Amino acid sequence: MRNAAIITCSDKGHAGQREDKAGPTIARLLEEHGYKIFEQIVLPDERAVIAQALTRLCDSGNVELICTSGGTGFSERDVTPEATLDVVERLCPGIPEAMRAFSLSITPRAMLSRAVAGIRGKTLIVNLPGSPKAVEECLGYALDALGHGLDILLNRAAECARK
Repeated sequence: MRNAAIITCSDKGHAGQREDKAGPTIARLLEEHGYKIFEQIVLPDERAVIAQALTRLCDSGNVELICTSGGTGFSERDVTPEATLDVVERLCPGIPEAMRAFSLSITPRAMLSRAVAGIRGKTLIVNLPGSPKAVEECLGYALDALGHGLDILLNRAAECARK
């Protein structure tokens, strides 16, 4: 079983003015794929706050995957990719590229996503969209490949190959 954390980045969600629906969608998808949700939080669209939470979770050694939701668009307050870039040590550009390519078959607006993905220590961070529908599409598309990537990151690939 893998441990995951979910961070929803939303000023209105953090202030209690909007219900977080994307976070629970991520949790459901991850749990359906055998992940245990270690922590699920809603944070304001503040770069330093998001980066601090990402760093804390990665450095705890308790989480293998962090999925963020929201803050990947063009709004001035959308800073999730920048906060992610502040903390990752290695980029994984293929993950958001693949999600965008898949999403382009659904909507041309997918090209507006600024999502990134990267590794800090032994934790993979993946930025996801803010809408439950887009989360379902993007994470649903990527989950199997993410699992394989985590096996490699955590030196479990040889073990999995033997199964």
